Amino acid sequence: MNQLECYADERLINGCIYCGARADTRDHVPSRILLESPYPENLPTVAACKACNQGFSKDEQYLVCLVESVIVGSTEPEKIKRPSVARAMERSEALRTRIESQKYFANERIIFNPEEERVRKVMLKLARGHSAFELSQPCRDEPDYFWCGPLEMLTIEQQQDFMAAHVQQLYGEIGSRNMQRMIPAEVTFKSESGFLEKRKVLVNDWIGVQEERYSYLAIDDLSGVTVRILVSNYLACEVVWEIYA
Repeated sequence: MNQLECYADERLINGCIYCGARADTRDHVPSRILLESPYPENLPTVAACKACNQGFSKDEQYLVCLVESVIVGSTEPEKIKRPSVARAMERSEALRTRIESQKYFANERIIFNPEEERVRKVMLKLARGHSAFELSQPCRDEPDYFWCGPLEMLTIEQQQDFMAAHVQQLYGEIGSRNMQRMIPAEVTFKSESGFLEKRKVLVNDWIGVQEERYSYLAIDDLSGVTVRILVSNYLACEVVWEIYA
């Protein structure tokens, strides 16, 4: 991904972006465990305290192992497609057993029952990181909306809405990386009376960190801050903070 220098007011982001404590480390967003080697260059990093930087690692490992197990329908390391995840499953029999214990069959399908709080903890951490890095918006409070689940659970129309680029209505933080990524475009709208009207707009599109592994969209607009995340083309998440309400 293209790395951009942030020119927003640096006073907007103070301390650990997760808890607000003194920041003495840098944390990758997304964490490298969500990606596969060779890693992309210029991965985003945000300021974090040591406790937060280290406090998500076990939950992140659980998440990636769960997602890959769901995708292949098995916890057997030799069936896992991602080499790093297969090695993690081989090293941790306890983790493999824990995920396997949540497997059941329904309508001739293999289903894994996730530990929802662990999944939520990781996805919310990622959303906070993207909000700080891309939008220069610290979102440490509880979100006003949180949804996470398989992309395939959504209807085709809902999937299209989720994956669509965002047409910006309000300027976000001037100088933020997000504002620099905006693409000017001319689109044609159809009015209620049926007339076609051309308008110049700013388009905010998805950022692909690693193909088939991780992408996200960070939005700062009238409804507040919205972050959408897609992991392994399977696990989708949307988090909203209504900071302008």
